[in-house]
Amino acid sequence: MFAPFPISRPRRLRRTAALRRLTAASGPGLPDMLWPVFVVAGENQRQPIDSMPGQERMSADELCRSLEPLVARGLGGLMLFGVEAECAKTPDGARAWDENGIVPLALRRLKQAYPELPLFTDVCLCGYTDHGHCGLWHCPDSATSPAGGCIDNDATLPLLARMALTHAAAGADGVAPSAMMDGQVAAIRQALEAAGHHDTVLLSYSTKFASALYGPFRDAAESAPRHGDRRSYQADPANLAAALRESVLDEAEGADILMVKPATFYLDVIQRVRQQTSLPLAAYNVSGEYAMLHSLAAAGGGDLPALVRENLLAIRRAGADIILTYWAKYHAFFET
Repeated sequence: MFAPFPISRPRRLRRTAALRRLTAASGPGLPDMLWPVFVVAGENQRQPIDSMPGQERMSADELCRSLEPLVARGLGGLMLFGVEAECAKTPDGARAWDENGIVPLALRRLKQAYPELPLFTDVCLCGYTDHGHCGLWHCPDSATSPAGGCIDNDATLPLLARMALTHAAAGADGVAPSAMMDGQVAAIRQALEAAGHHDTVLLSYSTKFASALYGPFRDAAESAPRHGDRRSYQADPANLAAALRESVLDEAEGADILMVKPATFYLDVIQRVRQQTSLPLAAYNVSGEYAMLHSLAAAGGGDLPALVRENLLAIRRAGADIILTYWAKYHAFFET
């Protein structure tokens, strides 16, 4: 295990005007939002995501084109997820820290096009491993019986740190560990400091629940576990005390921003985390929440822009400073 490595640097969040806007108390509006995007290799790639109407997997060049109107209207930033080809996935997820991988290449291109736009990257192995779990899968009995294995927490930590370093070197303003491995924030913070990335923001998925709302995301990112589930490392929806403790630990290990995921079904958790920390607090308005509102509106159950605004207002009212939401793409919803 990595020892805790708390280095509190509030200045990281004041380094650029865009980061200051993102963490200011306002909204909800585009300046408070991170748009989660799914990046694929190649050029001129746009792949519609059936379970998330209006969202697409995009190559970096297409993402740059899509961003122009959003950046012009003050989008807070991006959260990048790489979608790796199945044939490139391995037991250890080695493509996750390849400096010429999907996310590092996209970061360099995006920074060239939009140097002031805050870019955050998801740091997790699930999209790169052939078993689909967020860390190394250990099978003590038989390599041919993965269902009887378990996550090797400690062996995963240096791999997450290596992935974060690769993203920071490629231009990420912030890295966001989402694997829910114990000690991941300390491991990444220590690695960033040792490599001289003192200004890289660490946005921790500090309270990420084992939720049933991630289905459309796993379809979009092609990251569903091939066997078992993630309940042994993601937070138990029924255990509020343990969930709050996760945020306390991540703050002590050096996180700059905490996050609760999902958002709409966990407004009470957002409120409780807000009460126990002075750090900026993010909430992830996840794929299932997005799909639900789309379905409701499509069935004639309500006006979609009004539903979205009310949903995001509730998340903001509960205490979130930053909202990760697929609705960020629909900038017109927030200009009425």
